[in-house]
Amino acid sequence: MAAEHGPTAGEYIGHHLTHLQNKPMQGVIDFSVYNLDSIFWAVLLGVLGSFVLWRAAKSATSGVPGRFQAAVEILVEMVDSQAKGIIHNANSRKLVAPLALTVFIWIFLMNAMDLLPVDFLPKVWEWIYGAAGHDPHHAYLRVVPTADLSTTLGLSVSVLLVTIAYNIKIKGLGGWVHELFTAPFGSHPVLWPINFLMQMIEFAAKTVSHGMRLFGNMYAGELVFMLIALMGGTAALSLSGILLPIGHVLAGTIWAIFHILIITLQAFIFMMLTLVYVGQAHDHH
Repeated sequence: MAAEHGPTAGEYIGHHLTHLQNKPMQGVIDFSVYNLDSIFWAVLLGVLGSFVLWRAAKSATSGVPGRFQAAVEILVEMVDSQAKGIIHNANSRKLVAPLALTVFIWIFLMNAMDLLPVDFLPKVWEWIYGAAGHDPHHAYLRVVPTADLSTTLGLSVSVLLVTIAYNIKIKGLGGWVHELFTAPFGSHPVLWPINFLMQMIEFAAKTVSHGMRLFGNMYAGELVFMLIALMGGTAALSLSGILLPIGHVLAGTIWAIFHILIITLQAFIFMMLTLVYVGQAHDHH
């Protein structure tokens, strides 16, 4: 009997890049298919982030704060100062500042899932899936929601809806519609179609770039961790060599430390763009 070999590098990466879905896709685009893993981890981490903020608010004291309270206060003050510098309407900041804080913490937690060992949670899922009587080779699981384009575009579309809501709230429905047809080139009737087209392109470009920026960085980071994991797998099979295991440990450590900066920066950028886009909704043309 021929010996059973492990997956090739391509098969390993392909398996780790396959989502747990409610059903097989029919065609390239199928809106009836959902990435259940992204939904599960996004909701779980959203609940966790909300619980952390709730605990901080409940346990806050007027005396000398503890470390946990001090850390949350520093984060709240940072977001609030950024909101004040961009959105000058105090009433709007009552909603937008907490929204920006929630966005930052939520995206940071989702990004931080990339720091877990690549095979840890997928192997746990394979064991559960196999114990339930299914083929563990089909136990797909991706644990970084922000490395899923549907998640990041969903977040950016949500920001777009908030922006539209503030456009209508600040300018009125008639004022916003008037702006759609008269900015940026003027109010001459000949320019109305061009103005409207430019406004739609701007909204679409902001939304797509907002989501694609986060997705691209996290997807690339996920791939790098997979390549480093493959290096570790090769090191395990090559017991006689010592440079490869050392290289695996060094590469994994360096990239993980650097990736802490990336996941924080990407959460901050997404939060700042959310504030900027909502702030632009307050500007009159």
